[in-house]
Amino acid sequence: MAHLPTASSSSFLITPNVGLMIWTLVVFIISLYILRRAVFPRIAKVLDDRAHAIDDSIDEAQRIRDEAEKLLADYRERLNEARGQADEIVTRAQRAAEVHEREARDAATAKREEMLEQTRRDIEAETRKAIQELRREVADLTVMATERVTRKVLTPDDQRRLVQEAISELDFTALASSEN
Repeated sequence: MAHLPTASSSSFLITPNVGLMIWTLVVFIISLYILRRAVFPRIAKVLDDRAHAIDDSIDEAQRIRDEAEKLLADYRERLNEARGQADEIVTRAQRAAEVHEREARDAATAKREEMLEQTRRDIEAETRKAIQELRREVADLTVMATERVTRKVLTPDDQRRLVQEAISELDFTALASSEN
């Protein structure tokens, strides 16, 4: 026959043994007491330290982020200031160019007016010179014509008188005014 296990050989695992249960409970309570007094506070301290380290890291990251945002805002502000200054420099350069152009135009206009005035003076001087030469020529021609007509040589006083009469009859003012 087959050998059946007896109740005494396998019963210690299945059957409750009050003494074993008490000792197990005592050992559990003692282990729990030791764990609570020695191990759990250390574990809690390590967990608290880790939580503080994480909080500090989060705070440091937030501080660095805030600082980076502040630096970015400062950078943007400086960039805007630099753009404003660049725009101002360009505007000033444009104004200076306009002023320079206007001054150059005014100087050219003044130079042109000066040259025109000088040309007018030169024309007037040449006109007066031409009129004087024309008067001399008319005087000489008058003297020559008078000598031929009268067939005699005139005295210098007669020549002057005849020249003055001939010149007074000619209208040189019309020539002078038409040249202006």
